[in-house]
Amino acid sequence: MNWFEQNKFLGWFLIGLTLGCLGVGYFFFRAKASFDAESARFKTTAAELRRLESLTPFPDESHYQKASALADAYKSSLAALQEEIKSRELPLAPLAPNEFQTKLRLAVVATREKARANKVKLPDNFFLGFDEFATSLPSAEAAPLLGRELKAVQMLINILIEAHVDSIGALHREPIAQERRAASSVPKSPQPAGRARGALAASSPTPAASPTMVESNPVSVTFASSPSAARKALNQIVSAKEQFFIIRTLHVRNEKEKGPPRTEPVEAPSLFNNPSANKSAANTASPGATPEARTVTFVVGNEHIETSAQIEIVNFKLAQPETR
Repeated sequence: MNWFEQNKFLGWFLIGLTLGCLGVGYFFFRAKASFDAESARFKTTAAELRRLESLTPFPDESHYQKASALADAYKSSLAALQEEIKSRELPLAPLAPNEFQTKLRLAVVATREKARANKVKLPDNFFLGFDEFATSLPSAEAAPLLGRELKAVQMLINILIEAHVDSIGALHREPIAQERRAASSVPKSPQPAGRARGALAASSPTPAASPTMVESNPVSVTFASSPSAARKALNQIVSAKEQFFIIRTLHVRNEKEKGPPRTEPVEAPSLFNNPSANKSAANTASPGATPEARTVTFVVGNEHIETSAQIEIVNFKLAQPETR
């Protein structure tokens, strides 16, 4: 005790050092115990993983039934989707080139008669976009595809006519791949020697495109109508049941590009169409006013629009279902 009283600084230093060593030892042993527990859990998990990886799975009857039920449900939904797609596509029937030309002339005559009955103006020499086949025959390969496309184009024009548009201004159809191949196979007249070398590079064969499940052919049509008739026609095109159409681009132009002049006097009835208010307004009018002076002039609502649309005729190449 006398030594501690004589060396207080050294005594308290030794006491603090001893307490610090005890604290460090406590935390060390606590960390060591936690490390041992986690190491043991890791070894157990790794051993279980190796055991599961080395096992050979044995099929369970309940799992097999669930997998079979899921596969059957997938096949059923896929078959239902294919049937629905087939119902939205015009059938492809064999057709000879001369038969296609006959069908084209009959379709043109029927379309003109329908347009005349519904008072819809068509362009002169209107051949539904198949102008090149009015006097020439398509190839045997392209005839069936052109026959199906002719039905789709005629359906589009009938929708516009039944919507009572004012007129159809233009109709342009992109040639299908079979038409382009037939046109490229036609022999051309001999060229001069100076151009033969350049033509050789231009006539080199191009690699064939890979087949796709979805084929589309765009048709551009322009028509003038009232806004309500345009809405009706566009709604019927996108909801057609016999053929799948996609409106890719749409351009609408008002026939009146400028608004009415603001200085023009316009007399209109009350906004709420109140009979008593209208009667009082009529009583306060000048006695010398004529009915023509009180005629209502509508600023908007009577305009007609010109609509230009690019519509894609979509056809599908569905794979045959597997049979096992």
